[in-house]
Order: sequence, then C-alpha cells, then structure tokens
Amino acid sequence: MNLANVRLFIEVAEAGSLSKVAARRQTVQSHISRQVTAFEAECGARLFRRTGRGVALTEFGQQALARLRPWLLQTEQLGEELRSAGGQVAGRVRLGLIPSAAHPLATRLFEQLQREHPAVQLDITEAQGTELDALLDAGAVDLAVLFRYRRPAGGEERPLCEAHTFLVAAPGDALTQAATVPFARLDGLPLVLPRQPSQWRQALDDTARGLGFRLRPLAEADSLRVQMELVAARPGVYSILGPYAIAERVRAGRLQAARLVRPELVRHVTLALPRHGKLSPPVREVARVIQSLVAGWGHQLTEPVAA
Repeated sequence: MNLANVRLFIEVAEAGSLSKVAARRQTVQSHISRQVTAFEAECGARLFRRTGRGVALTEFGQQALARLRPWLLQTEQLGEELRSAGGQVAGRVRLGLIPSAAHPLATRLFEQLQREHPAVQLDITEAQGTELDALLDAGAVDLAVLFRYRRPAGGEERPLCEAHTFLVAAPGDALTQAATVPFARLDGLPLVLPRQPSQWRQALDDTARGLGFRLRPLAEADSLRVQMELVAARPGVYSILGPYAIAERVRAGRLQAARLVRPELVRHVTLALPRHGKLSPPVREVARVIQSLVAGWGHQLTEPVAA
C-alpha cells in the first residue's frame, strides 16, 4: 500500500467531498478524482459512491477505512520511532487549530520546528471546535488547539490560556468606547453572529435568553474575518468575538472593542492530545513547543506587543 494513496483515501472519507480535499491541497477536483479511482482499482472495488452533496463510503469503503486508519497510524508511528532511535525527531504531525490560533501560533510553531527539528512535517487543519472534536475522535488529527467552556482537569487536555468575550464595533462607536459593556446592553443591537449550528452561537443565545431577551442577527457568517469586515464597514453594527481574533485589527485602529460583563463569558483555550494511541516523538515535540510559545507570551494566544 502506498502511504500517500491511503492518506488521500482517509482524507476524502473524512471530508465527504472531493472538492474540499482539492481546495485544501490547492489542486483541481479532477486530479483528486483520478487518484481516488486509481486507488479503488488497486483495492479491487468501489470505495465511494457519489451523492448530491459529495461522496459517501460504500460498505466496502467503510470496511477499508476501519482497517486502513489504524494501519496508517501504526506505520507512521513505526517510521517515527525508527528515526527517533537514530537520533532524529521526524515525522508528520496533524494539527487542528481554531481560526483564532492560526496566526501567529502556527507561524511561530513552524519557525521553531524548522530550527530545532526540520524533519518534522506539519499538516494543519483549521476548523471550528465541534469539527476538531470529531477529527480527534476519528484519529484524523494528532493534536488540536480549541476552545472549552470549562477548564480541563488534565488527562487528554492541557490548559493553554483564557479568552474573554468582547463587543466589537467600527472605530468611533460610542457604546464600545467604555472598557466594559453589560451583556444585557446587547438587547436590540444589530449583530453579525456565527451561523448555527455552533457551540459558541448556542452559548451566546442561551446567555441572552437567561437575561430575558433574544439576540438580533442582522447577518450570520462562519468566517471570523467576514464578521470583522462587516462590522468595520458598517458603523452601528456589532459582533461578539474573542480577543485573539480581533487583537491585530484593534491595534491597527480598524476595530473598537469593549469586554462583555455581567455575565463574563470566558472560554478556555486547550491543547487536546491524541485519543488513539500514545504520543509519538514528533507529536510530543509539537505539543511541547506549543505550550512553550503560549507560556512565553504570558499565557496568551498572541505575541505581546513591544513597548
């Protein structure tokens, strides 16, 4: 079995879409389709059936996935252990990141690994928390940086830092000029909110209902960048975001923000460890560097601004 073909098969099975995998790999869908077809010929049967929304595993494909996923993991771990025994930390580490952590954490992590362990290859997936949880459960990522609503007690997750919640507006907005804004003040405000289903959106809606009102979405968007751009372009429209997503734009004067209080919505940024098998040497090293970077930034997800 060719490792690259098996990785592609598993990636398509998890994404449920040839086009998503093609976009992720920055190639055309027809190229991915040809590779999948060739792998199906190698296996001797159809692995996928086409649907209106992408692809789904056939019964044979489900059997193949159940056998090939642990085989790939064991094969990669064996290679990593052999290289480590030879004195070199090497191998592929599949890292899941919430969008807020994509930069500068991913950039600084890559730079440090290139200096210290150039044979470690990062495979980064950016996704929301619920999707990252599913990828961890499936063994599709080795590590994930994500939000939790409760501080982890240990075991499979390690706390990195905390994130308060901010009401965000265009520069010059009167409401967000104060340091804090009571959550109840959101009653009636035109908002740009994350789309449902979303754990974060559900938490925001539940908080509003607990205070006796409903949030008023003027627009909904999955992308943090889209939410921020819509708010920046339209005075009098607001969004509810964490500090790490908005930090750079607030410093540049493109957004203005006030911390929401009464109640304060605090999320915990955690490093979730593998749920299948032990920590391989490269995974252990990536986890160490992530924790070291965040601790060095004063337990924040972004670098401190130089005075």
